[in-house]
Amino acid sequence: MRKIIHIDMDAFYASVEQRDHPELRDKAIAVGYGEARGVVSTASYEARRFGVHSAMPSLTARKMCPQLIFVQPRFEVYHEVSMQIREIFLEYTDLVEPLSLDEAFLDVTVNRKNNPSASLIAQEIQQRIFGKTHLTASAGVSVNKFLAKIASDYKKPNGLFVIPPDRIEPFVESLNIEQFFGVGKVTAQKMHAHRIFTGHDLKQRTESELVELFGKAGHDFYLRARGIDHREVTPNRAVKSVSSETTFQQDKDNRMLLTVELYHLAREVFERIQTEQFFGRTITVKIKYADFKTITRSRTLPHRITAFQEYWPAARELMKLIDLSGPPVRLIGFGISHAEDEPPPEVSQLELF
Repeated sequence: MRKIIHIDMDAFYASVEQRDHPELRDKAIAVGYGEARGVVSTASYEARRFGVHSAMPSLTARKMCPQLIFVQPRFEVYHEVSMQIREIFLEYTDLVEPLSLDEAFLDVTVNRKNNPSASLIAQEIQQRIFGKTHLTASAGVSVNKFLAKIASDYKKPNGLFVIPPDRIEPFVESLNIEQFFGVGKVTAQKMHAHRIFTGHDLKQRTESELVELFGKAGHDFYLRARGIDHREVTPNRAVKSVSSETTFQQDKDNRMLLTVELYHLAREVFERIQTEQFFGRTITVKIKYADFKTITRSRTLPHRITAFQEYWPAARELMKLIDLSGPPVRLIGFGISHAEDEPPPEVSQLELF
C-alpha cells in the first residue's frame, strides 16, 4: 500500500512577505496590485477572515477589508524559497512531484530515512521547513494523491491530517460534493440537480450513469467516490514540454480574471523553464469549459524563449481568441514546447509584472 504525502505551504506568497517585513506581521495583506483593475494573487490568513481570497478583484477586496495592505509580488524570492523547500523533500525521497511553487506530492512508501510512518515523516518535514524558512506548511497523508490533497486542507494552517485505510470509505462518503477536486460551480449545480450532494450520494450512481452525465470525467468521479486514485507520483523526467494548469473551484467567465490566472501560470512555467533549462518556441493556451469541451490555441515564435516578455504578449493575444460566449471555464492551462537541440543562451532576468 502506497504512502503519499501532500505538502501545501500556508498562504505562501503572503507568508513570505510577512516573514521578510516585520511591520506586516499579524496584518491583513494581499500580494498583488490595489489599483482598479488589479487582482489579489494571495491573501494572508488575517485578510481571509474578511472573505478576501486569490483571484478576487482588488477593489472588491478593499471593500471587504478596508485595512487591507497590498504588497507587490517578488516572484524571484518565492522561487528561491520554493527551491529550499524542494531540497528538504529530496532528502526523504526522489519521488517528488511539484504542483506549483507552494505544493507538492511525495511518495514515501520507500524512503531514505527508512521510516515506516508517513505521518511522522510529514511532521518532520513540516518542522524542517519551519526551521529553514520560518514558514508553516500543512500536510495531508493517505494512500493516494486524491486523498492526501484533500487531507492537507483539513487543518490549515500548520496542520497535519491523516486518512488511514480503514477510514477512507466513511471519510469520502462524508465529503460535500464541492470538496471533490474537479467539481466547480457549474458541475456542482448539475450534480445537485440530480440529487448528488455528498460523496455518499455520488457513490450510489453507476459508472455508466456518471459518464452519461459528465462525459470522461464521470470515470474519475466514480473512482473518487470510492477513494480510488491510481495516479503515480511522477517527478520531472526528460522534458519535452513544460506546462501548468489549474482547475477552478468555481467556473469563471470573466476574461480579465482568466487573463490574470493565465499570467500566474505563464510565470510559473517561466520559472520552471529556467530551472529545467528547457527552451522552446511554441506557446499553448488550454481551456476546458464547464461542459468538459477542451480547446487549445498555439503560436510558434521565431526564436527560443529565454525571457518572460518574449512570450507573454503573444499569450495574452491567444487569450483574446478564446470564446467566452458559451459555458464558463473550469480549467485553464499554459505550456511551452518545441525545443531546439543547440545550447541555449544565458537566460534573461525575470521581469516582474
